[in-house]
Amino acid sequence: MDFDRAGALRRLADEDFDVLVVGGGITGVGVALDAATRGLRTGLVERHDFASGTSSKSSKLVHGGLRYLQQREFRLVYEALAERQRLRNTAPHLVRLLPFLIPLFGSGGAINPKLARAVRWALWMYDFTGGARIGKLHERVTAEEALAHLPILDPAKVVGGFVYYDAQTDDARLTLAVARTAAEHGAAVANYAVLRGIERDDAGRVRAAVVEADGERFEVRTRLVVNAGGVWADEIRALDEGRNPASIRPAKGVHLAVPWEKVRNDIAVVVPVRGDRRSVFVIPQGPHTYIGTTDTDYDGPLDDPHCTTEDVEYLLGALNGWVTEKLTPGDVVGTWAGLRPLVRGETDDRTADLSRNHQVQRSPSGVITVTGGKLTTYRRMAADTVDEAVRALGRGGRCRTRALALHGADGTHELRQPGAADRLGLDGDLLEHLVGRYGGQARALAAMLAADPDLGRRVVPSLPHVWAEARYAARYEMARTLDDILTRRLPARWLAAEEAAAAAPDIAALVGPDLGWDGAEQARQVDAFRRLVAADRTAAGLATSAGAGMPS
Repeated sequence: MDFDRAGALRRLADEDFDVLVVGGGITGVGVALDAATRGLRTGLVERHDFASGTSSKSSKLVHGGLRYLQQREFRLVYEALAERQRLRNTAPHLVRLLPFLIPLFGSGGAINPKLARAVRWALWMYDFTGGARIGKLHERVTAEEALAHLPILDPAKVVGGFVYYDAQTDDARLTLAVARTAAEHGAAVANYAVLRGIERDDAGRVRAAVVEADGERFEVRTRLVVNAGGVWADEIRALDEGRNPASIRPAKGVHLAVPWEKVRNDIAVVVPVRGDRRSVFVIPQGPHTYIGTTDTDYDGPLDDPHCTTEDVEYLLGALNGWVTEKLTPGDVVGTWAGLRPLVRGETDDRTADLSRNHQVQRSPSGVITVTGGKLTTYRRMAADTVDEAVRALGRGGRCRTRALALHGADGTHELRQPGAADRLGLDGDLLEHLVGRYGGQARALAAMLAADPDLGRRVVPSLPHVWAEARYAARYEMARTLDDILTRRLPARWLAAEEAAAAAPDIAALVGPDLGWDGAEQARQVDAFRRLVAADRTAAGLATSAGAGMPS
């Protein structure tokens, strides 16, 4: 079934549904897929773009969370590692193996034996809990080997280390792949469709949801509403309960991107923060490395979290405490800040210490709310949520998503075989890039490039993305704005903000005909995108070029 917004909106207005999911982040699209595959008539509405909230602003890791072992969250780690393995099988184009270095620091070349034993114990527990499913166990490395993985480490401080294995993804593309898979299984999925109200029958049960899209309001007839609003979940609950329950405690996580040559790490690195009980990741991403994350309480506007000057200082300081080549704010080429929807507890513990377990609750009217959790465990969260829907509806059966291939998975293996690039007429590096984002659908982009070689131009100089990807996003991926394309379909704003701002007019002109933009609308889209870039950099105290902040 086509991933078509206009068609989905018609279905939402005309058909009867068992379940309407509110929220197009990873949890919401996971619920829509699970429900649709159980034969439930399923709709989904997202008020902005898919993954426009937390689900495009994570550390982009599919992992168990080594630090959760320290909090004795053994079940959470076990479930997350099981889900990591499932995702490696069901989304082989999007989830890739990533080694991690834990350097050990000491003085005079001596290793603190107590620290070394503690790290080794944690890694054996990680392997035993499920890390070994990846096919590799952790290993001890020498100081020289640790320095080879991160050459800017201070050799006077490094005394050895450990390497273990997890996985990496593009969180926004994973969310989109799940959404497209849900649509392929019959769900009516639409972005830029806002929940405005919940209607009940005489018995007080949900009978419809009031949705607004493109300036028009209509009722979606549904028996249940699933609230997968993330940090906005309380706002959705307020439409049902008449008051905001204040059950969510947002925690802000921030990442910085710098040019890879400033760091030169060939694998991810876990660096302890001096004077704090946290660590930060230093993760290679093609021509860039990103550093994060913070984990702090947040009480600002939910719609617009930013990386601040203090965040930049914290993250750069965390790395600079252990290296010989210091990074400065002038090295930062991109930032992103997201809010984790943690469930508020009864204590004032640090957000870093709050549980990442999820909760599912059903109100008397038939609104099911899912909160908490993490990117890696989205499928398990969805399954538990739909189990509750099945109990309420009295039909639907068991979860069917454990081994269900996600959109793009089919054909991935064939396109990674020798000779595939020659058969498609593509450069080998370009095909590898496309398969790593689109899987078997890379053939469609190859066809676009064959028909118009000019689409092989790079969107921005420092990233491998090409114009064909922007056009594909506009035609086939429900992108509606320039920000959808340059931030989530392609992560240019996160990794190369000012380059993305400079490229905005060309990309707006490229996709304008597909999206029905005249010259004035193209200029408005460019201006809006550049203002987003300028706001990001201003909040972080970073220099902004005139082109990134001025109207086009």
